Amino acid sequence: MIERYTLPEMGQIWTEHSKFQSWLDVEIAACEANFKLGLISKEDLSQIKNKAQFNVARIKEIEKEVKHDVIAFLTNLNEYVGDSGRFIHVGMTSSDVLDTGLSLQLKASCDLLITEIEKLEEEIRSLANKHKETIMIGRSHAIHGEPISFGFKLAGWLAEIIRNKNRLLSTKESISVGQISGAMGTYANTDPQVEELTCELLELKPDTTSTQVISRDRHAEYVQTLALVGSSLDRFATEIRNLQRTDVLEVEEGFTKGQKGSSAMPHKRNPIRSERVSGLSRIIKSYVFTALDNVTLWHERDISHSSNERIMLPDVSICLHFMLREMSDIISSLQVYPENMIKNINIYGGVIFSQKVLLLLVEKGISREKAYSLVQKNAHSAWNNEEGSFRKNIENDQEIMEIIDKNELKKCFNSSIHLINLNVVWERLGI
Repeated sequence: MIERYTLPEMGQIWTEHSKFQSWLDVEIAACEANFKLGLISKEDLSQIKNKAQFNVARIKEIEKEVKHDVIAFLTNLNEYVGDSGRFIHVGMTSSDVLDTGLSLQLKASCDLLITEIEKLEEEIRSLANKHKETIMIGRSHAIHGEPISFGFKLAGWLAEIIRNKNRLLSTKESISVGQISGAMGTYANTDPQVEELTCELLELKPDTTSTQVISRDRHAEYVQTLALVGSSLDRFATEIRNLQRTDVLEVEEGFTKGQKGSSAMPHKRNPIRSERVSGLSRIIKSYVFTALDNVTLWHERDISHSSNERIMLPDVSICLHFMLREMSDIISSLQVYPENMIKNINIYGGVIFSQKVLLLLVEKGISREKAYSLVQKNAHSAWNNEEGSFRKNIENDQEIMEIIDKNELKKCFNSSIHLINLNVVWERLGI
């Protein structure tokens, strides 16, 4: 991921130095496990822990010759450790280091993502509560439907974010596994207890069965989960973009002092941050097919997954981390315009209350088909008419007014009735 969208906390996890550090953490933990089993002396373990270090540039230099990154790493490690280095990597294969180290990086990434999604959850919760009774029009097919509240719209976002948080927690559990099982994963050259003790030290769980690699369904789950979270953020961002349109303008991204909207048109206030979130979501979603293809490795392993994971896993982690932070900032500074919401609701003289009139007529004994036809006729005559008024049309319709009175009709045009049951949702979400 490019620097522009890399926040320091997540970027640090995916540096070359951090990758090699995760490998070193695995190797030292394995040595400590072997010590506990009496396979390494206290002196040798102390020598390893005190002297073990690496130099990224030197590893790259060695790799140019050996064409193997783990061997290059181990060679550089032993340049520092000396004779005790013979106890490093005993009975292990490269994937024991690579995959277990990668799990450490993915687990750390999950922790950061969970922190950010919890922040976003609270921002949405606060705004939903603030606008619980802020009336606006609900839309289906992008066409005015019936009144809702802006808080109700946000409650839907909140529920989705909570589900996504739980998905991230579950994915963290799924990806937090390690392996120290050797070539083919059969423990032929290492004691299974080494794996158990190593994973315990690293705060991982031993993989149930790992062939020579940790199965890539776990990593596919990680990418799919991040893509799903990204899709939710895209939904929120797209909604904001639509509500910020000039002809709607019910909400608007915060516009800071000195900010410019267009190089040519000084009046412009564009929803650029929401557009940025929508654009970045496409990056994460594009990796899902790659992650799924990685599940299908030949026999007990190949490395067709390795090259693309070096790009994919840092990219999706960094990208979603940025998107979550960005969306939290968008929500916290969002401008809400209740007066415009009311203005948009009242267009065409309350045509959006057609269902209430329909149900009233049915209640009075008219067939649904007849009632629908009467209401639709009056609604459509008001539709797309600057002077059109659905309510006046109904009041002037003798066939209807012979059945109902004006007080009954008045009750149909009451937006507040659409809010009376919101407490049910609020209780479910703990708002």
